[in-house]
Amino acid sequence: MKAAVVTDVGKVEIQEIEKPVIRENEVLIQVVNAGVCGSDLHLFHGTHAFRKPPAILGHEIAGKIVEIGSKVTKYKIGDRVTVEPQVGCGECDLCRHGHVNLCGKKKVPGTPLWLGTFVEYFPAPEQTLYKLADRVSYEVGTVIEPLAVAVHALEMVREPEKDCLVILGSGTIGLLLLAVAKVYGYKKIICTDTMAFNRAMALKLGAAAVFDPVHEDVREQVGKLTAGKGADLALIAAGAPNIVDQAAACVKKTGEVGIVAMITEDIPVYTYSFVFNELRLFGSMTYETKDFAKAAALVNDGLAIEEYITQVLPFAKTQEALDILSKKKEDVIKVLVKM
Repeated sequence: MKAAVVTDVGKVEIQEIEKPVIRENEVLIQVVNAGVCGSDLHLFHGTHAFRKPPAILGHEIAGKIVEIGSKVTKYKIGDRVTVEPQVGCGECDLCRHGHVNLCGKKKVPGTPLWLGTFVEYFPAPEQTLYKLADRVSYEVGTVIEPLAVAVHALEMVREPEKDCLVILGSGTIGLLLLAVAKVYGYKKIICTDTMAFNRAMALKLGAAAVFDPVHEDVREQVGKLTAGKGADLALIAAGAPNIVDQAAACVKKTGEVGIVAMITEDIPVYTYSFVFNELRLFGSMTYETKDFAKAAALVNDGLAIEEYITQVLPFAKTQEALDILSKKKEDVIKVLVKM
């Protein structure tokens, strides 16, 4: 079968590899769509923390089951599914408390333990599968995985007030945070981004206001929209050097700041603002299984996220798909590859 392999920094090749042989508790999925994620760009650029070339791309997937193992009981051939792309060890304290996302021994796609999803056929344990409702397209089903990232971030919030939320960064995750925040009842959602297209998308998708953080004083604008009080919550979905301080400046005293973006470089943070205003700072790492289940339920129940998908390219153009997202060669939010 064919697989898209990052063979070196900035280089993708479509290679022939052996078709997987499934275990008794697994299914084999004929992949229809796979999504390009920021972590795929890290692999592509050679900056990923543990995935290094050569490696198969991808962890976002939707497809059809074409083979089932002897111990699979909940699914059948022909079922349309997506996959939670993580399996914890099941034995550590983190796994026992539901934090499979933090398990140090977890298995994820694109590593020696599990194929990436940019393949024709993908093996997955039964426990990781979620059926797609008949009305949910394969394209939308592929976006359930990043939607789960947004669900997890908002599930971590402790502040009960939902008068105002600021989302710093309106790329894929930022805009999915917007979608989930609307479901969760936030009354006024303010989004920022340096790209005009992303700001326009945020407005189109329901933001109350949008600002360019380079040319506008976001703190001042948030103050005007909250009668000087500040937002209850700010979520960071981008990686500018001043972004944590900007988030802290936007929230009220006793407010919360959550970091969802995976910022891998050292950035300065003025910690006194957190102490003086008794702010809570938290990090949000991907999702727990319960968050993925909530994301799948939201989509199956009709949450409209079709507009988030801006490009669908054929498998043979996988490198172009990464280039589009990496270099912003086009107006882009979410890029998928169709097998």
